[in-house]
Amino acid sequence: MVEETEGRTWSKEIKTLGDKIVKLSVLQAKELGDYLEQEHGIKASAPAAMGVMPAAPAAEDAEEEKDSFDVVLTAVGDKKIPVVRALRDITNVGLREAKELVESAPRAVREGLSREEAEEIKAKLEEVGASVELK
Repeated sequence: MVEETEGRTWSKEIKTLGDKIVKLSVLQAKELGDYLEQEHGIKASAPAAMGVMPAAPAAEDAEEEKDSFDVVLTAVGDKKIPVVRALRDITNVGLREAKELVESAPRAVREGLSREEAEEIKAKLEEVGASVELK
């Protein structure tokens, strides 16, 4: 016996099977997927096919995925002169510009760096007593 739906013809067995699959709970559908994969080598092509959407990444994951970092000088600390010297080395600016950077904290020192470069600069500035953030 054959049934027709919207121009397509379905056998009674396929229609019955499809109706049973639609009525499965999420856990039963997962178990069916696992069975088909293990016993018959049939793997689901996409998790969304079963109505399951992937979770949004956590805020921590978003930071790890960043590929561009800004080094922000948040505070100078007790000794301003070593921080000015370190900034001159890091930014290749003159004494006046480095002093202005220090006096205008919090302020971005370098922008658009890789994680490694940003961490290196942060370590150099913290070594001379400055407080630094990566954004």
